[in-house]
Amino acid sequence: MPASSEVPLLPTNRRGFLKAAGAAVVAAGSPYVAPSSVFGKAAPSNRINVGVIGLGTRGIPDMKVFMNNEDVQIRAICDVNTASDGYRDEVTVMGREPALQMANEYYGAKRKTGAYEGVVATSDFREVLSRDDIDAVAIVVPDHWHAPMTILAANAGKDIFCQKPLTLTLGEGRDMINAVRSNQRILQTASQYRSHCRARHACELVRNGRIGELKSMRVRIGYNNKVGPGPGWEPMPVPDGFLYDRWLGPAPAAPYHEKRCIYKFRFNTDYSGGQATNLGAHAIDLAQWGNDSSLTGPVEVEGIGAKWPPEGSLFNTALESSFRARYANGVELLCESSPEDMGVRFEGTEGWIEFVLNGGVFRSSSQTLQTAVLSADEVRLPVSNPARSFQEPGDFYADHVRNFLDCVRTREEPLEPVEVGHRTASVCHLWNIAIQRLGKKLAWDPDQEAFTNDEQANRMRTRPARDWT
Repeated sequence: MPASSEVPLLPTNRRGFLKAAGAAVVAAGSPYVAPSSVFGKAAPSNRINVGVIGLGTRGIPDMKVFMNNEDVQIRAICDVNTASDGYRDEVTVMGREPALQMANEYYGAKRKTGAYEGVVATSDFREVLSRDDIDAVAIVVPDHWHAPMTILAANAGKDIFCQKPLTLTLGEGRDMINAVRSNQRILQTASQYRSHCRARHACELVRNGRIGELKSMRVRIGYNNKVGPGPGWEPMPVPDGFLYDRWLGPAPAAPYHEKRCIYKFRFNTDYSGGQATNLGAHAIDLAQWGNDSSLTGPVEVEGIGAKWPPEGSLFNTALESSFRARYANGVELLCESSPEDMGVRFEGTEGWIEFVLNGGVFRSSSQTLQTAVLSADEVRLPVSNPARSFQEPGDFYADHVRNFLDCVRTREEPLEPVEVGHRTASVCHLWNIAIQRLGKKLAWDPDQEAFTNDEQANRMRTRPARDWT
């Protein structure tokens, strides 16, 4: 979930939604097509037809961002959940049916004469990928589904907007890269701070030596922000309308509990990597950008400390942790859970620059850096929206989506292509591996993507997947 630039959700609770939806609620697993009369005339041939897979805390806002682009037509949506609360804010109802209602209302308001085929709502993402009228998909699902869906989407000829972190494990990234590149697809990782003009400016100043020689970077993220059941927790019945086994997919079979799914999946290692991969994916991404290491990684990592939930708890990711990494250029990276503002700080021999995720705050050691202007011969980083300014950064998440859509048309590289998303996620995964090998400096070969001095750590790069097909 982005730290800022939020998109408003449907203004409804469970009771209000179910009352409004009424008989429109369909049986789970059955594709539903909104009536043609709801919509305006057929989309022009130059529109980008999009399918949205995952309609929860991030998926419904993402769908709205895509719909707000006039050259986009949502053709299909998918979620294994018909409709429920229990997401990040606990009470807002999300899922397949609320998203379909949103599409109906949006296109209904734009209705003109003529007919439109309608939006297909389904519980099986493969139905979305099999459609010839889909150009691109937004993959907005838990981390354990990112690789399977991305690979199948690329093989189906779809361009892909995939949420961060791009991968669940270190080993998945290379398979995703191969699928995207062999099929000549566009993939944008949803690390939207690369579209924030202040974040970009901070990284440009670092890259151009405005703080002298870069010596160190400090990444700060928050603690786990949800509490899960402790040892001895009891399974719960699977709610009606929720295809739990399909939600599990490639993850191990496990008894249902409401806090295993929806937003809280982030705190169980079967599906995610805790805040190291959730919030870390944003701040580490900027560290990689400022260090000019977006296509590589550190050469040494070391876990410093970690605090864990009690053994047997449903949540098993670190409650708080810290780790250190060193790059081939000598730059040190410190990542830690912290009560301070989340973000990244670059320390150089002649000053420092800091970017705070919440609020997009730019801080520096001098006023000169605050007002610095790049000369024509200095390094310039890619821009998603040239109309934005340091003073008015605007809706950078929408800009990040727009950058993806523009690249779907031009076939140019987006701001965060698959290789870059993989490398950022890799540093997050190195963090999680290092804190399980406390007291040992792990030598990492970023070219071979393997540890050279610890076979146990190497075994943590991958994990078996359950047959979900």
